Amino acid sequence: MRVLIAAAILLLLQPLANAGELVREFSGSKSTTTQAFEVDGAWLLDWRLDADYESLVALDITLIDASTGAHVGRVLHTKRKGNGLKLFKQGGRYQLRISTTLGRWRIKIQSISDDEIERYTPRRPPEPVPGLIR
Repeated sequence: MRVLIAAAILLLLQPLANAGELVREFSGSKSTTTQAFEVDGAWLLDWRLDADYESLVALDITLIDASTGAHVGRVLHTKRKGNGLKLFKQGGRYQLRISTTLGRWRIKIQSISDDEIERYTPRRPPEPVPGLIR
């Protein structure tokens, strides 16, 4: 009976684990511009920065329009090891310009459905209550 319940739970959780379809994956330890990748709609940039040192590490990621070479914007600037997700709601053909210092980075580009966008949209903090000191 326990095996049946465990199997049912795994089947229910499987769609959550496979939320995004992997489009491209990039990794390295040097500054570079990635190969172009194309996404049709909303997508996630899943990043991770590892290093042997607690300080002196840095990672900058800039989004480039691969069709024109135009600078779209800075995606990330960090001077700490860590990881995170960035949500983009508009598809296109892009490249990433990656600048790093003393770090090992890994970036995954995952396409997501319109239904999944809300899961990755930051929640707003609660509205302040007049007269309440926090």
